[in-house]
Amino acid sequence: MSRLDSPYALLGLAGFSGSGKTTLLRQLVALLRQRRLRIGVIKHTHHDVEQDTPGKDSYELRHAGASQCLLAGPHRSILTYENPKVQEPDLNESLSRLSLDRLDLVLVEGFREAPIPKLEVHRPAHGKPLLCRHDPHILAVATDDPGLEAPVPLLDLNDPPAIADLIGQWLAAGRLQAPRD
Repeated sequence: MSRLDSPYALLGLAGFSGSGKTTLLRQLVALLRQRRLRIGVIKHTHHDVEQDTPGKDSYELRHAGASQCLLAGPHRSILTYENPKVQEPDLNESLSRLSLDRLDLVLVEGFREAPIPKLEVHRPAHGKPLLCRHDPHILAVATDDPGLEAPVPLLDLNDPPAIADLIGQWLAAGRLQAPRD
């Protein structure tokens, strides 16, 4: 049985670029950490990422052909995987690389189409459509417009502690269980 066969707590933050997903995510991580939750984060990006520095041993070993490289230090470790071919990342594959048994909740930014429990971040001033009208996995919308009409509950985007409280309630109620594959 793989880790992905067992349910674990997962919440996606979905929304269009510029809606404030990363800002809210950063605040939620800190607030949920204060509640002693062990939080993991997966952030989707369309860009090539490089966290290493040319000339450093780990950079040189990776570029020599290592398909995985773990830089292990006393305060943190960094694991880098080289993708065999350029393609959009897969959420399940990304999740499989986390130590899910050491986490209480995984927050996912991006992967908007994934069939996982989600919190939509929406700013009507950006002129983008509401995702919750077509995505049954969205539990609520965090917005800066209290008069927004939506088929799910509205949360004040400018009140991260209240959003963190609701996430804690969802977690306790089992509403953030990842779907079984």
